[in-house]
Amino acid sequence: MAASMAMTLGVLTPAISVVSSIEGLKVQSNDLNHRIMVALAGVLLLSLFVLQYQGTHKVAFIFSPVVLLWLLSIAALGVYNIMHWNPRIYEALSPIYIYRFFRLTGIDGLISLGGALLCITGNMPLCYMLIFSGIIIFSKPNAFLTAGIDILFTEVGQFSASSIRVAFCFFVYPCLVLQYMGQAAFLSKNFSAISLSFYASVPDAVFWPVLVIAILATVVVSQAVLSATFSTVKQCHALGCFPRVKIVHKSKWIDRQIYVPEINWILMVLCSAVTLGSQDTTRIGNAYGIASMTLIFITTSLISLSIYFVWHKGLALALSFFILFGSIELTFLFSSYIRILQGGWVPLLLSSIFLFTMFVWHYGSRKKYLYDQNHKLPMKWILTLGSDLGIVRVPGIGLIYTHLANGVPATFSHFLTNLPAFYQIIVFVCDKTVPVPFVPQKERYLVGRIGPKSYRMYRCIVQNGYKDVNENENEYDFENALIMSIAEFIQLEAEGGGSGTPDGGSIGGRLAVVKSSENFGKRFGISKSNGFEGTSSSSLNITSSKSATLLKLKMMYDEQESPEVKFKTRVQLTLVDTRYKDSFVKEEVMRLMEAKKFGVAYVIGHSNSKAKWNSPFLKRFLINIVYSFLRKNCRAPSIALSIPQTSLIEVGMNYTL
Repeated sequence: MAASMAMTLGVLTPAISVVSSIEGLKVQSNDLNHRIMVALAGVLLLSLFVLQYQGTHKVAFIFSPVVLLWLLSIAALGVYNIMHWNPRIYEALSPIYIYRFFRLTGIDGLISLGGALLCITGNMPLCYMLIFSGIIIFSKPNAFLTAGIDILFTEVGQFSASSIRVAFCFFVYPCLVLQYMGQAAFLSKNFSAISLSFYASVPDAVFWPVLVIAILATVVVSQAVLSATFSTVKQCHALGCFPRVKIVHKSKWIDRQIYVPEINWILMVLCSAVTLGSQDTTRIGNAYGIASMTLIFITTSLISLSIYFVWHKGLALALSFFILFGSIELTFLFSSYIRILQGGWVPLLLSSIFLFTMFVWHYGSRKKYLYDQNHKLPMKWILTLGSDLGIVRVPGIGLIYTHLANGVPATFSHFLTNLPAFYQIIVFVCDKTVPVPFVPQKERYLVGRIGPKSYRMYRCIVQNGYKDVNENENEYDFENALIMSIAEFIQLEAEGGGSGTPDGGSIGGRLAVVKSSENFGKRFGISKSNGFEGTSSSSLNITSSKSATLLKLKMMYDEQESPEVKFKTRVQLTLVDTRYKDSFVKEEVMRLMEAKKFGVAYVIGHSNSKAKWNSPFLKRFLINIVYSFLRKNCRAPSIALSIPQTSLIEVGMNYTL
């Protein structure tokens, strides 16, 4: 739900920010038609969305100067208005005024907080400081002043916590407080100008420069919101909670900057509709306030759970955190939801659509995964076919994509029963997103063997963090890294005590974390220690692995393999030279290299999902209609996985869920 609200903010923030900045033209021309302002805002927004594909690397260097200039400008304007209109406005910082306000107004005062919400949404630390101040009661909300602050936290991994604290406490916060104090000072003498208090308080001599800076600042804010929305969609997609989309990243772009074409055009249409359909910024502000406060409250609730369940800090601290911050947020949440009929229904409608889409996609994908898990091919059946699998093995490498991290998918049986030939080297590739932001390159590939060595069948789990971006320019980078990882695995397996005969090896051997290298097979370090008893096999551990989550996942994959396999030797890497001491190992590696020269084919399933005929009506509606519609209208799996079309083989598969 929070992710859905974040996507909704991707629609509302550009609209309200741009419209609010252009609204200043009314100060210079009272006869300016609202439609003209909306048209100008629409042109600016359309230009912003159209230029997304080009990336921001060429103009990103001006973003920081624009924001700095904007903050310094509003701080200077605040100081000017304080000195010119009401130097005693600093007394409004006293909490006594907010107490008197609520004592006089009662419930109406709480409701009025929704009108001041835009002063602090996207900037909750400022909210907690200003909630005890009378300034927010007298200031006209200006969304574009603070709308972009929360975007900094969306990609908080790009910055250190200390840099955010220092920048906010010693620069952003003082500038905003000075600006709001200046507006309050201006309104204390010019209350009739409350509808456009910010631009009305700007001296005529600097009005046009301030307007230009404001428009530029809103463009930066809008760009930041769009980038954050793309990142949110990408992470939801990586975790299986969003339909397949195309993730575009170019090496010349800023690190981890991505572009999602489908989401960009959807946001453009929705943002244009909100901008053109709004009569004034008040309705967009009401919608923005509901989306922001809902997102903030959900975040606070989840952090409270994390304090207790993840960080193990104790129940008292978790409850204290929720009561302290949640009570303040609930007050603003209550005051904002009262305005549902005044435009507040827009974020609820949009977030409901996003939420329903994400739920149905996750539900259908999970059902398909469970179907694959329950219909895996038994290993004994594959072993009875012999090393040639009952078909002709032709030169080349076949990469069979599957969602299964263990076992052989049922799709593979279609080849064995319907095709007279298949590739000499078979690799089952599982593209897995793990619950960590980034996976180091040296821990990305988990390689294992399926069946005896003579079968030439391998498994490779490609681990990606939910924030990882594929920066490979072409498919050859991935192919080379994959082949080199398998070659390293073959060498390490032999050095680790695996059988040197063609029929040796494990039936469901454990996976090894393999670091791909251009000089594979030349320098490895090994030291043996006794492990499990039983048949000969190998279990390879890289001592450089630092992620506890990745190690747990590897152990989980190992435990889900064939229970018939027991292990004898555990190998850890040290630093010594090794050569091709085993002729069978040399032969296997050479065959792998020869197969690579003949080409690599990508095999992926083309599925058709249907619910069982006796399933409940709701399940049949979700699977047969909604999920089927999403699957047919989203990106193909080959596009989402960046698989070259010239090397693609699709296999039909019917799912009865």
